[in-house]
Amino acid sequence: MDCLFCKIAAGEIPSTEIYSDDKVYAFKDIDPQAPFHAIIIPRNHISGADKIDSSNSSDISAVFEAVAKIAADQNLDKGFRVVNNCGEDGGQTVGHIHFHLLARRNLAWPPG
Repeated sequence: MDCLFCKIAAGEIPSTEIYSDDKVYAFKDIDPQAPFHAIIIPRNHISGADKIDSSNSSDISAVFEAVAKIAADQNLDKGFRVVNNCGEDGGQTVGHIHFHLLARRNLAWPPG
């Protein structure tokens, strides 16, 4: 499989690690949209949110458990946003489900 995020999680492509465990890997976004911007991925390849099912939903649960740990570790006590894009029209640019964790600025709604 030629997946950018699988290669990052495997250490084949360098990244700045923020969090890692046996199910989840998080790293700094190379084009941050907020003062704190992490990409959080399950280590198991899931192409997008439309492919979550009973066989892989525990991987997504682990992602959100990691979100809470990262928020605590990074002192994101003023709040944060978690974003997932799915499919071309949804703005997904890498075919491996991932979540953007954005913080340390006021994140207005709706986004621009």
